[in-house]
Amino acid sequence: MKHFTNSDYALNKYSVGIVYRFADCIVEITLADYLAENPDKSEVDFQALKELSDADYFERDRAENAQTKRNTVFDGLDEAGLCHAPSPEELFIGAIIAGEEAERHEQRLETMRLVLDKLTETQRRRYLMYHVDGFSTWEIAEQEGANQKSIYESLQAAEKKIKKVLVSG
Repeated sequence: MKHFTNSDYALNKYSVGIVYRFADCIVEITLADYLAENPDKSEVDFQALKELSDADYFERDRAENAQTKRNTVFDGLDEAGLCHAPSPEELFIGAIIAGEEAERHEQRLETMRLVLDKLTETQRRRYLMYHVDGFSTWEIAEQEGANQKSIYESLQAAEKKIKKVLVSG
């Protein structure tokens, strides 16, 4: 057992008995111990329990290894440039960029509102269903009880109005 002290799975798998590791000691239950404690059980029962124990340790070992691969070692992060606080200049520039992005976002929203206001209610509904909700012209036609061709023509007319507003605006 001394060669497998780092892995509970290996410790249990390569021992004759079933191994339990506690914080302060390791206990191995042998076939003789098991049969003495459970006179109504047999060697087959012990082997089934041993296989179950091996499978349990194996699953725990795999889960632990998967988690370990996700963990990051902190040694050397500073040299890798992964661990530093932004300078005041970086924070200031980031705030300016964020402000400009927010302003551009507001401008785009306002343009979108103006464009959608130019569409009829039917065109707006169909345009949003098609471009935002991702419905096909067939699905929109089915929902509205309309002809697919009329949905297509309505979308074409809406896009024509939108282009006209964007070019003139």
